[in-house]
Amino acid sequence: MDKAIEKLLNINMGIHPGERVLVFTDLMQEGRLEPKEMDRCRRLEKATGRVAELCTRITSTEFYKYEALPNNGYEPPEPVWRIAFGDKALEELRKRGLLGRLIMKKAVAGDVEKAYDILSHHVEDMVDVVIAMSNFSTSHTRFRHLLTKIKGTRYASMPLFDTEMFSGPMDVDWIKIAERTEYIANLITRAEAAIMRCPLGTDIRFGLSGRTGHADTGILTEKGCFGNLPAGEVYIAPVEGTSEGIMVLSWSTTRKLTPPVTITVKGGKVTDVKGDPEFTKYLTNVFRVSPEAVNIAELGIGTNDKASRPDNILEAEKILGTTHIALGDNTTFGGNTSANFHEDYVFFNPTLVLEYRDGRNETIIQEGRLTNPKS
Repeated sequence: MDKAIEKLLNINMGIHPGERVLVFTDLMQEGRLEPKEMDRCRRLEKATGRVAELCTRITSTEFYKYEALPNNGYEPPEPVWRIAFGDKALEELRKRGLLGRLIMKKAVAGDVEKAYDILSHHVEDMVDVVIAMSNFSTSHTRFRHLLTKIKGTRYASMPLFDTEMFSGPMDVDWIKIAERTEYIANLITRAEAAIMRCPLGTDIRFGLSGRTGHADTGILTEKGCFGNLPAGEVYIAPVEGTSEGIMVLSWSTTRKLTPPVTITVKGGKVTDVKGDPEFTKYLTNVFRVSPEAVNIAELGIGTNDKASRPDNILEAEKILGTTHIALGDNTTFGGNTSANFHEDYVFFNPTLVLEYRDGRNETIIQEGRLTNPKS
């Protein structure tokens, strides 16, 4: 594992002496998850500690552990902000009444702009690299967005990471992954809309006009780079209010759904959920606590040819030829919906058709296979 971690630090992140690095993870309470998942969590904690330990041999590294938050998309706790941004910046945010609203995702008009202004005066106190190996994702948070945009922090988000991934979807030709991913991102950026259909009954259309497709390539060595590890996906925020249709989920983030869950989408929002009782109850409760979580936040495409596991969303959404849809927050990649929730669901053997402004249609995935040889 040490060799794989060294590859992560040197090739994926490009860490060098003189940089400041923050490595963090979250701790799951016993009994919160099934035994198999709790075992993975314990392995993750140990692996994260080893990542931090090996990173200290290269440069200054801080390692922090905190109690796991309710779900994906919650802001990290204040101590993590303090390490990442520095004491002076955090105290100024607090004095201006901004810190609490940012962490609770209760920011009002003008708050984010004020935070940018304050933090831009404390760039030298911010960390250069974040390796976020928490079980719940911090990808779509103000914390991540502010670091990458203001400081140019390089940010690796690795939610639900399993050490087995080091010998699977992390052991790839990153140059080929990058070429494939960037090619598809360019196609989807040019599209006005997309239609996705799947064998179980998914049939949904997304408006994409004016939105940008992002390439998660796994090479996070440039200033301000952000992405998952393992990597290999294209993602875009559909225009709010435009998504219409039916989504049929066969998997949640970690398990097969029985029966599959049918989600009705109208006006860009989830209006009905039926199927697997446990998952339906979970999602209904999420919508009660975070009403904005009903938003269709993301359309994604997997581009990693060594990803294969359907039972772990971090790897599943990277599987070559799959698509995924996320609900909730999309403010950090071009959308306008803020929520304490962002969760992805993968669709297998999809057909994905792009519609262009000139009236052309292009099928870029046909029953789970990419159709263009360049991709």
